[in-house]
Amino acid sequence: MRNVLLAAGLYNVLWGGFAVLFPGAIFDWLHMPQPNYPQFWQCIGMIVGVYGIGYAIAAFDPVRHWPIVLVGFLGKVFGPLGMIQALWTEQLPWAFALNCITNDLIWWVPFALILKHAWTEYLRDAGPDTLPDESTLLKGTLTTHGSSLAALSNEHPVLLVFLRHSGCSFCREALADLAASRQSIEKNGTRLALIHMGSAESFAAITAHYGLGDVPAIADPERRLYRVLGLRRGRFAQLLGFSVWWRGFKSLLAGHHPGALDGDGTQMPGVFLLHRARVVRIFIHADVADRPDYVTLSRLPA
Repeated sequence: MRNVLLAAGLYNVLWGGFAVLFPGAIFDWLHMPQPNYPQFWQCIGMIVGVYGIGYAIAAFDPVRHWPIVLVGFLGKVFGPLGMIQALWTEQLPWAFALNCITNDLIWWVPFALILKHAWTEYLRDAGPDTLPDESTLLKGTLTTHGSSLAALSNEHPVLLVFLRHSGCSFCREALADLAASRQSIEKNGTRLALIHMGSAESFAAITAHYGLGDVPAIADPERRLYRVLGLRRGRFAQLLGFSVWWRGFKSLLAGHHPGALDGDGTQMPGVFLLHRARVVRIFIHADVADRPDYVTLSRLPA
């Protein structure tokens, strides 16, 4: 990856510098009329050269600097599309398309592989911090009621619902489902608690809208509890698969309109039943559109 990006950076700087210093050369070689405003071609050369500097920077940590690679990759995809249109309408000669081969096409596969590697590393979810064990975190994490999750679960079973970002329509659907099921859940002797990644103020507003403003909640923007209990970032199919789009459409028709992103949009949700500071039941969503049966999950195992 490092060598590919360094090579791309060097190529871009050389190509861009040549276009700036000799804006008419390529038109002479291809027997094309000189542009009326060579400064436009020099400007393109400057942009290409600046991209080269970005690639060189990204080369030293491709995973961290994946946005630079992504922007470059998109340019290398859209450029040939524009070239095809120009060739089809005969506004440019076919020889001019040679630019696309060296500027764009030969970089598609290596740039795509770099982005794939960066995505894989992102999904590994390896945080820089050392996470405490489950028991320590349950005892040390305080809810909006001032009690820890461990303390609450010693009083009665707690159905701990991990939500996605509050702008997600499935998160809002989950809150509506919890509000509708709350009475049945509490008949099982279980109480609700909610985990979210946003600010306490914005989450309080949305839970109040669903009649859950009095439910203990925990803001976990660093996703420490999510990670300790095994909830990871979702794969592409889990986040944007066909079934997710279809369920999202149905959720939208039911009135669960999406809002602003408030948290990690790739985080997967989950449900855990706590009893006496221990996890006794687990529900891991197959995808973000999965709809748990909260009443059944709230019952202690026999």
